[in-house]
Amino acid sequence: MNKNIVLGIEGTAWNLSAAIVEKDKILSEYSQPYKPVEGGIHPRDAAQSHAANMKKVISTVLDKANIDPKNINGVAFSIGPGMGPCLRTVATAARALSLLLNVPLIGVNHCIAHIEIGKWLTGAKNPLILYVSGANSQVIALRNRRYNIYGETLDIGVGNAIDKFSRAFDIKHPGGPKIEELAKKGKKYIKLPYVVKGMDFSFSGLVTAAINAATKESLDDVSFSFQENAFSMLVEVTERSLAYTDRDELLLTGGVGANSRLREMLKIMCEDRDVRFFVPDKKYMGDNGVMIAYTGLLMLKSGMTIKLEDSTVRPNFRQDEVVVRW
Repeated sequence: MNKNIVLGIEGTAWNLSAAIVEKDKILSEYSQPYKPVEGGIHPRDAAQSHAANMKKVISTVLDKANIDPKNINGVAFSIGPGMGPCLRTVATAARALSLLLNVPLIGVNHCIAHIEIGKWLTGAKNPLILYVSGANSQVIALRNRRYNIYGETLDIGVGNAIDKFSRAFDIKHPGGPKIEELAKKGKKYIKLPYVVKGMDFSFSGLVTAAINAATKESLDDVSFSFQENAFSMLVEVTERSLAYTDRDELLLTGGVGANSRLREMLKIMCEDRDVRFFVPDKKYMGDNGVMIAYTGLLMLKSGMTIKLEDSTVRPNFRQDEVVVRW
């Protein structure tokens, strides 16, 4: 069988996205994000939004790719980690497409997909990875065919921490871009918790302290201080991991990686250590269908498909559980 074209569907949280990838080429992509009226992401509402927009998203990528659906060789979907209702909605659509097209089904680990698209788009070969998104904050490296985790958050991901902080001031989701803009206007550093424990870090205490500090200090200054502490914690553990793993490449991936201040801090650290720093285009930092389709293509070529009866979603699926055969 020709194993060169895969349709991928991403929908672990707020963004429903699909794409079709052929070898080293993106044929089409389209996203329909869920936008909460207030507060953060509500899993049930997000899943309902995904279900309502699924036909449009899939039809659009098929039309934009301008190929006969019979030429698709596999259907990949984000099997986990993520929000259960969202994962189940995407999995149902992927199973139906797999049956309709009579092609293999591929369950992709969402975190690994972020890494693989980053390596593909930047040319990084064997990097240490700082993966920072809403629910995940991890320092990772491939060793013995597994993406081993060398450091991670002990409570919430840095993206969720930023969103929790922003929601306290009625900033709509996603809060990250707005906090970044406020931080750029901050001029005064306010002392806040800095929690690094060995190779791990913690953000929940920082969020609480920052919200309390904003009752006395300007939101600009608190946002600036919040970012400086959170990102310094990440950079510290990343630098220690580079020394431990003896890697000369660093890849930044995940939605929070779009933040210009985090990029700046990592770039300075890498220059000091003579480490090459790789960052994909911002368009592919957050959740997207291309990363699922591309990783699905790698898995398909390696024979890593699943039966329908084994396609139960895994909301807590860790990337170090996956044997990397490609």
